[in-house]
Amino acid sequence: MQALLLGVDRLNAFIGKLFAWCIVILMLAICYEVFRRYVLRDPTTWAYDVSLMLYGALFMMAGAYTLSRNGHVRGDFLYRKWQPTTQARIDLVLYFLFYFPGILALIYSGWGYFQLSYMLNEHSSFSPDGPVIWPFKAIIPFVGVMMLLQGVVEVVRCYICIRDGDWPQRLHDVEEMEKIILDEAAAKAEQEAALTAIEGESTGRGSL
Repeated sequence: MQALLLGVDRLNAFIGKLFAWCIVILMLAICYEVFRRYVLRDPTTWAYDVSLMLYGALFMMAGAYTLSRNGHVRGDFLYRKWQPTTQARIDLVLYFLFYFPGILALIYSGWGYFQLSYMLNEHSSFSPDGPVIWPFKAIIPFVGVMMLLQGVVEVVRCYICIRDGDWPQRLHDVEEMEKIILDEAAAKAEQEAALTAIEGESTGRGSL
């Protein structure tokens, strides 16, 4: 089971990291547009559409990857103080109450947007060239499916946590500095508490 869960994590990580290269292409496109506009006085007709599509693709395709790394925003000031089983129970309720209905709506409506755009061979109306945009809209239902798959994985993790009392292993890339600082502070507090206990025990023996 764990191998299957991590396999879905790796799949979404691959997709997310692949589309992360959109930021490099986006930067090059914007730099080229700035050069053409302000140096050559000859702005492009495609830079706006390209930047919009690249940023949208980057934003959407990173969703499942971020969820696989437990990186989405939550009320950590409360959540981090709860026991793992409490966290898992709350997550489980919220997944079924909000997450899955929202993702299913995204897939349903996204497929409709893509299908209509494909049938009309829709082009952008934001620039004179009007590049075709139905391939971009195809990303919407695809993202929904990947988010749904990752959501199922997270629900299984919630069940395992409730059963075993601790969260199962998940893949990690980097840790936020805040988490590192908190972990270091907790370790330091434990060391100080241990030293205090040892000193108290030594003092008690000395008085005897």
